[in-house]
Amino acid sequence: MEAATTTPDLQADRAVTGGPPEKKGLGPLAKLGIALGIYFGLMVLLVVVFGASGTENEEFKPQNEFKLEPWISLEIGPIDMSINKAVLYLALAATATCFAMTYVANRMATKPNRVQTAVEAAYDLTSGTMVRENIEDRRLAGRWFAFIATVFFFIWFSNIIGFIPLPVNSEETVDVFGLALPSFALYAATANLSIPLVLTLIVWFSYHVEGVRKKGVVGYLKSWVPEEITGFMVVPIFMIEALSHFVRLISLSARLFANMLAGHLLILFMGGGLAVLLGLAYIGVVTLPIAVAFYIFEIGLIASLQAFIFAILSAIYIGGATAESH
Repeated sequence: MEAATTTPDLQADRAVTGGPPEKKGLGPLAKLGIALGIYFGLMVLLVVVFGASGTENEEFKPQNEFKLEPWISLEIGPIDMSINKAVLYLALAATATCFAMTYVANRMATKPNRVQTAVEAAYDLTSGTMVRENIEDRRLAGRWFAFIATVFFFIWFSNIIGFIPLPVNSEETVDVFGLALPSFALYAATANLSIPLVLTLIVWFSYHVEGVRKKGVVGYLKSWVPEEITGFMVVPIFMIEALSHFVRLISLSARLFANMLAGHLLILFMGGGLAVLLGLAYIGVVTLPIAVAFYIFEIGLIASLQAFIFAILSAIYIGGATAESH
């Protein structure tokens, strides 16, 4: 009876595989769709069961997470040199950068281990992809390699440390044996505009100085306009190019600052800030997975990507200012 009802295709499959053909499972998109359906279904169910109205918490101020309260007040004339959590994060990033580079440099071996392999890959990235591919002058590339590499690793360490919970929240304290200790929180020095802006100013003045050193003041300013542009069009092209140099101050600093600030705000709100603001504790069940996804995305991609973009643009600006052509 089975032989009579079996189709030729099914018989062929059994002859080749020695058994019934395997059933194909759901594809990745189908599985993702089912997961999203379950997720949004849970969201709707919670709203139906618990309601969508809660007691808003007006005392909770999420923006206070980024306030820089002085831990040690130190003012020198009009300059505020107070020690706060941003200073701590900068010190941690600088220490990590120096320690990592000196530690690896003193332990280089003929047969590289995993750490040395990773460092050599990072060296090839900074030396080759960032510096030598964007700065034509080999001597100049060698001179600026240390700066570009330091900027890259310093920003990378700053971004990564910013996603490690540290006891820096002095507004919300925890009582430990009678001591009011700061609670754990996330903060990144690069999420404060002043840090990316200072790094941008260093890069901005550096590439202008290099351009003037190589071509002279007049020659450098003339290089802002392509040689084939003549006549009246020289003036508007020069003005546009001059404006673009000042726009770099905003674009280079704001890109790093905005990405890090947005990432931390998303994690803050999805991790519980939204539930506290709205007074709906059950929302945390829905938003917490989003916070975890944002956290993995930020630490796995954005932290490294923003350090790479800042460093490679710095090399491009230096290379462009010293290149023979426009």
